[in-house]
Amino acid sequence: MGTGQWLSALFWASLTHSSVSLFLMASGALLLPPERELTFRKLYGKMIPRMLAALFFWAACYKLVYLWLMNSLTPWDLTAAAKNLLLFRHEEHLYYIHIMLLVYAFLPLTRLFAKHGGRRLLEYILTLWFLLGILYPTLRTFWPFTLLGGIPVQWRMNMAYASIGYTLLGYYLAVYHPRPRRTVRTLLLLAGFLMTFGGTWASSLAAGTPDGHFLEGMGVGIFLTALGQWGLCQTVPLSEGAGRFVTYLSKASFCVYLTHVFFLQAFARWGFRAAEGPVLLTAPLLSALIIACGCGVYAVLSRVPAVRRWLV
Repeated sequence: MGTGQWLSALFWASLTHSSVSLFLMASGALLLPPERELTFRKLYGKMIPRMLAALFFWAACYKLVYLWLMNSLTPWDLTAAAKNLLLFRHEEHLYYIHIMLLVYAFLPLTRLFAKHGGRRLLEYILTLWFLLGILYPTLRTFWPFTLLGGIPVQWRMNMAYASIGYTLLGYYLAVYHPRPRRTVRTLLLLAGFLMTFGGTWASSLAAGTPDGHFLEGMGVGIFLTALGQWGLCQTVPLSEGAGRFVTYLSKASFCVYLTHVFFLQAFARWGFRAAEGPVLLTAPLLSALIIACGCGVYAVLSRVPAVRRWLV
């Protein structure tokens, strides 16, 4: 800890750990507008089944590949893998789909807030969410919050339910702050980055072991970073060519997310890890390669209609 390599990794982590928050915000901005029709039939007949199909298909692929690499494709191992699959013991990054299933299930309620709540009620809800889902989880490890016991400890939202608040935040910003001031968003991004980077550095050195508390997605630093990045993205003009590229990347992003761990581990087996070189350069280079590989997979799989609709 404290070496140039470690600080470089922490630099990128502090900038990118907000990505799940941004995806949730984008989901809210796209799914919550009242003019977008969403029936129970569409929600439970199309959206949630599609998410479950992608989840279990790719989770099964990861388990089969790992068993194949370990030469453990025995009936006992396959049975154990099937049980874990049904119990949602999946590859770690698939937790995002587990969260999105909850977000989808709450859409009829969150869409009611978006349609009938109005600005003031939304701001009230978002304030409660920030206090109990963002600020409290960040402060819970510090005095005097460590002295609390009983029910007040349970006031804190866990990550899964706090994620729903990010969807309301995305909708709120898209509707009531569509043209944010770039200076304000830049300051928010800088404040969030410094809190995440500095807090992780200081707490890790104090503990004598890496401490990821300030890197948690439901923390104040990540919240401020996501706010700043969201606002800056709203203010960046795109040329026609850049717009086409971003549109394609958006379509391919689900496939990139689903498959990226395959490529991450494949590169590692071939000796290409971010830590093998200057992390400040190798981390974005490795990320770019993985994105390119994921887009390549999407380019192939998206040609199959059923696969494009249900799995990527």
